[in-house]
Amino acid sequence: MEEMQYDEMTLEDIFKALKKRWLLIVSVTLMFLIGGSVFVLFFGPVPQYQSSTTVLVDYRASETEALTQNDINLSQKLVQTYTEIIKSLTILNPVIEEMDLSLTPNELLKKISVSQVNETEIIKISVTDEDPILARDIANTLAQTFSEEISHIMKVDSTSVLDEAVLPTTPLAQNKVTKIAIAGILGMMVSVGLVFLFEYLDRSIKTADETEHLLGVPVLGVIPKSKAEGKK
Repeated sequence: MEEMQYDEMTLEDIFKALKKRWLLIVSVTLMFLIGGSVFVLFFGPVPQYQSSTTVLVDYRASETEALTQNDINLSQKLVQTYTEIIKSLTILNPVIEEMDLSLTPNELLKKISVSQVNETEIIKISVTDEDPILARDIANTLAQTFSEEISHIMKVDSTSVLDEAVLPTTPLAQNKVTKIAIAGILGMMVSVGLVFLFEYLDRSIKTADETEHLLGVPVLGVIPKSKAEGKK
C-alpha cells in the first residue's frame, strides 16, 4: 500500500514535472510546428481554383405570355431535373470533345458541383481545378452545352445563361493556419506524454517524504546541497 501511494502523482507533482522539463516541451512543440509548417507550405495539396456560372430556368407556355405563379413553380421543379441532366453523359461527353479534355466523364464529374440557388429557378454550376483558366472555361462550356442540349432533351427552350464564369484570382482556402496549429497542439501533447513517461521511469528518491514512505521511519535530518567554493 505504501508503494502505491508513492507511485501516485499529485497535482503539485505534475506541475513540478512540467516545470522541470519545460525545455523538452518547448523543443518538441517547436519541432512539430516547424515540421507541420514545412509540410503544409511545400508538400501540401496543390491549390485549387473554383469558377462558377449560373443558368436561369424560365419555363412558360409562351414567350409572349406573362410569367405566372404556376410557371414559377414548374420552373423550380425543373431545376432539380436539370441539375441531374447537367451531370449526365449527354452533357459531359460533348464538353470533353469540344474542349479536347484528357479526362474521362467520371474525372470531369468530380470537378463539377451543381446546385439550386436558394430555392429559386437559378442553377449554379461550379468547377474546381488547379488551373483557374481551365476551371472558368469548363464552367462556361458546361452552361452553354446544357442550354443547347436541353431543347432537344426536354423539347423546350427554357434556359439561358445568367452569369458567365469569370477567371478566379485566388485559390480556395486550404486552412493552412489551422493545420499548422494542429501540428503544434499535437507536438505539445506528445511532449507532455514524454514528460510523464520519464517521470514514471525515474525511480530515484527526490524528497524526505518519499524516503519516509518507502522506509517507514522518520527522517532525522536533511543534508543541504553544498554550494560551490569561491572562484579561484
